[in-house]
Order: sequence, then structure tokens, then C-alpha cells
Amino acid sequence: MIWDKKRRLAVFFAILLVLLICVFAILQGRNKYSNQEAKESSSKKTSLKGIENDIYEWPSFQVDLLEISPYNRPGTSLTKVSGIVVHYTANPGTDADQNRNYFAGLASSHATAASSHFIIGLEGNTLQLIPLSEISYASNDRNNDTISIEICHPDESGKFTKKTYEKAVEMCAWLCLRYQLDVSDVIRHYDVTGKNCPKYFVEHPKAWKQFKKDIASKMEDYPLAKED
Repeated sequence: MIWDKKRRLAVFFAILLVLLICVFAILQGRNKYSNQEAKESSSKKTSLKGIENDIYEWPSFQVDLLEISPYNRPGTSLTKVSGIVVHYTANPGTDADQNRNYFAGLASSHATAASSHFIIGLEGNTLQLIPLSEISYASNDRNNDTISIEICHPDESGKFTKKTYEKAVEMCAWLCLRYQLDVSDVIRHYDVTGKNCPKYFVEHPKAWKQFKKDIASKMEDYPLAKED
């Protein structure tokens, strides 16, 4: 009888030990899952910059892409977007189509390597030359992480027309929202290389500050995309 009692106690404690081990394993598994989930959530939060965000209404522009060429559209992937670079065409009085033709002609002339994602014309008319998933040849060391915008101007001063200016503000605001950038991420070509581009904004720093204020204001009330 004593032996049977001892045997029953041994079996009881063995079962209890197994149950405790199972409970411990389950708790460990939950903690591991929770920690992994937290890491994934943190990773998502820190990798948002550069991910396209299409909840905002697209501005109007015409897509007229350049053919792939080592002199204007290399076809190289743009894996992240950390900034928007503003340029001026340095061709007074020319419009978006004329500047697109210049970039397209480089494929045969081989005069230089140059292009831009967008060109804004004298009336605010806008062309897209390079897909937003590819780099353009516009901003030297920042080609690999920026979107470039060339802006037409009527005269040597480099000052933009009212319509052109307003379109540039709209495009910059949209791109900032699309790539979760701050207005401080909008820069001049001058800020990359020291080149006098865009001329008016380099020679008139107050005008550049106002331009960025106007972008920030536009971002605050930028319209959301309409649901289908």
C-alpha cells in the first residue's frame, strides 16, 4: 500500500512537471512572437521614408517619357527618395516641349548627359520625362535619391511666371506628401553643387524661403484622392 501511494505521488508530480514545462514553453513562444511583431512594426515605421503614398490627388501633367539612353534616361532604378531638387532651364523664353526636345536630342548628339523627371512650362504646363521609379541626370551626387524638376522662365533673370511658380509649388507639395518628405527636403541644384541654379532663387534667398513657405502651406491643405 505504501509503495502504491508513493507510485501515485511520483506519477502526479511527473504529470505536474510536464504541465509546467508546457506552460513555460507556451509563454516563451508568445513572448518571442510579441517581440518579433514589435520588431516588424518598428521596421515598418523606420522604413516609411521613400515609400510611395497615393492617398493624395495627383496634379495634372502629361507623360512624355524619353527613350532609354545613357545620355538622358539610363533606366537605373531609383530605390529611395530623400529629396526634391529644383532647377531652372537656363534657356530664357523656351517652353517645356523645347526643353524636352533638347534632352531627347542628347541620345544622338552625345553632347552631355542630362535630363529631369519633370519640366514645368511657362504657362504651368508640365511634362514627365522620366518615371518616378528611375533616376534622372540632373542633380549630380543626388541623382540616386532625388526627384528633379526643371522649370522654364521667360527671361535672363530666371524669375518664374505666376502660373509656373504656382505649378512648381503644387508639384513640390505633392511629391513631399507622396514620399513623406518635409519641406526642408526640397533643395536647389545650388545646394548640391554650388551651381547658380535655379538662378533667381540663388540670387534672391528671400524668394527661396517664400517658395518653401508656399510649399508648406500647400501641403497643409492638399486635396486627398477621390474614391472610385
